[in-house]
Amino acid sequence: MTRSTELVIRNQSGLHARPAAIFVRAAAGFRSSITVQNVSRNGTVVDAKSILGVLGLGVSPGHRIVVTVDGADEAAAIEALTELVESGIGEPEA
Repeated sequence: MTRSTELVIRNQSGLHARPAAIFVRAAAGFRSSITVQNVSRNGTVVDAKSILGVLGLGVSPGHRIVVTVDGADEAAAIEALTELVESGIGEPEA
């Protein structure tokens, strides 16, 4: 069963450089297929385990993203990525 969640990016630099690397590293820790989509911009869907893909989304503070997970550890992946984004990905809120 595929799971999706919509999240708001709250940290001050969005998913750029360091926060994107942290997000990708977290996604790569799961066996499931994970995609991310910037629904505030163009809606392109990319592999959440690809740093170039995530950076290419141009996610800024306040943008909404949809994370979709499909695989054996999808519940844990959705929970971990949701907590990461909601915590500000190691940065202060915008």
